[in-house]
Amino acid sequence: MSEDTPPKKKKFGSTKRGISDMYRTSYRTHVELSGLADNKSNIMISINGIIISIILASISPKIDSNPWLLLPTAVLLLTCLGSMVYAVLSARPRVSKEVVTLDDVRANRANILFFGNFYTMEREEYVEGLEELMQDSQRLYDNMSRDLHGLGVVLARKYRLLRYAYNIFMVGLILSVFSFITVFIMVS
Repeated sequence: MSEDTPPKKKKFGSTKRGISDMYRTSYRTHVELSGLADNKSNIMISINGIIISIILASISPKIDSNPWLLLPTAVLLLTCLGSMVYAVLSARPRVSKEVVTLDDVRANRANILFFGNFYTMEREEYVEGLEELMQDSQRLYDNMSRDLHGLGVVLARKYRLLRYAYNIFMVGLILSVFSFITVFIMVS
């Protein structure tokens, strides 16, 4: 082989093991990302809950004697509340109310791998549908692909809501600090 000849690229065929590894890795990644999103949501809920509790316990009794605290405190409370709402929406579970039948699974209209679809099925029908699915690798891969897509859609929603929660928290904290500083300057 001369120096001018580029090295040959290895060709990877789609073996059953390769496909299985791809799905396993994708599922693991989706589950880890979902857990990470839920942890971030819980952190935002906790932080905002603590801030709201502190404000209600320590600052709200002083508003009567210091009415200038009302605006900055209200900004901070509303910020924490808004951020907390989006964090809760991100962590809140959603399950489909759609009733899935064995006929839907056989016709490839429903994904039997997602619990939100199969929980309405009788156990015998679920097992039968799963056994049929395992006999047809194309339908199995279709279901796994639809399941991964569904997980991705859920993740995108979780992270979008989390982004809103963090943005509200960040902007609200900045506005709250500036309003506290402004009020302190005006009062003194």
